[in-house]
Parts: sequence; structure tokens; C-alpha cells
Amino acid sequence: MSVLDFGTRGALAAINHLLARANWARERLAPHAGRCARLSADPVALTFGIDTDGYLVDAADGSAPDVTLSLPFSALPGLAGGDANKLMNAVRIEGSAELADALGFVFRNLRWDAEEDLSRVFGDIVAHRMVDGAASLRRVHARAWAGLTGNLAEYLAEEQQALVTRAALASFGDELRVLRDDLARLDKRLGRLYPPPARA
Repeated sequence: MSVLDFGTRGALAAINHLLARANWARERLAPHAGRCARLSADPVALTFGIDTDGYLVDAADGSAPDVTLSLPFSALPGLAGGDANKLMNAVRIEGSAELADALGFVFRNLRWDAEEDLSRVFGDIVAHRMVDGAASLRRVHARAWAGLTGNLAEYLAEEQQALVTRAALASFGDELRVLRDDLARLDKRLGRLYPPPARA
């Protein structure tokens, strides 16, 4: 078995594990039984079929896909980050729109219940703590990133004056409006003091 075959079978097994607990997803895919799809993110590609129960199967016979879903390889981290909607927005579709719609709906809404899977190995309490710990770590990471970007923006705006702050931009806009009004009043006064010559 090649590494590619192992990767395909591993990916299909992981997706089917999620489908096993999602009757709604299998019901959405089952009407497309016998059809073939290709998920491509160069240089990686996954070609699969759909069986009568709504599970994904290896399309080893080299069938031409009914639909190809292509996305940039750089968008794949969004899948690991749980941002499936953003990932699906980057997809380019070729082929059956009906099958693409069914797959898109399933991939956007299919979720992994990590706590339930971990509880089978480690027990309920440890699994709950592991999932809570991972969620806390994500929150810490998000806060750290927000703090870093905020500090960088403040440094560029205040110290280097490479960026304009919103407050400074609003103040500048107010000053421009005052100047515009002053110029309009001055123009009217000059018009009264120096009226244009009467036409003959």
C-alpha cells in the first residue's frame, strides 16, 4: 500500500467516523450514491465516491468525478481551525452543482465531538479536562495574538507615526470640515466686497 493510499483511506475513515454520528449528513449524501467527487488542494487531492448509506468510499476504479471542489492549499489551516465556512467560501466548483451543494452543506456543518471520542480512551473526567484545556489554550492564543497586533498597531501609530489612529483621523476630518466652512464664508464675503463686473 502506498503512502497516498494510506492517506486517502485515513482521510475517508476520519470523515466516515464523523458521518457515523450524523444521521442528517448521511441522509443528505445518500441520494447521491454511486456518484464520485474530488477534493483538490494542490498538491493534495482526495477522490471519493458515495455509497447507498451516505458514507464516503475510495474511488479506486479511477472514475471521472461528477464534481471537483478545488481550493488553495493555503486555505487548509482553516479546516483545522474549525472555520469551515471560511474554507468553503474559498472553494472553486466544477461539475454538478447539486452534488457540490450537498457536500458543501455537510462539510460546513459536520463537527467532531472530541470529548466523546477521548472519553472512550481516557474516561469522562479526563476527556472533559482535556477539551477544556484545549479551549483555554485557544483563548489564550487568541488573546495573545490580539494583544500583539494591538501593540504593534499602537507602536506604528504613536512611536513611528507610520499609521494614523482613528481618533487622529476623526480629528483631522473635523478640522477639514471647519476649514471648508471657513473658506465658503470667506468666498461669500469676497463676493460681496468685490462683486463681478456687470455685463454690458
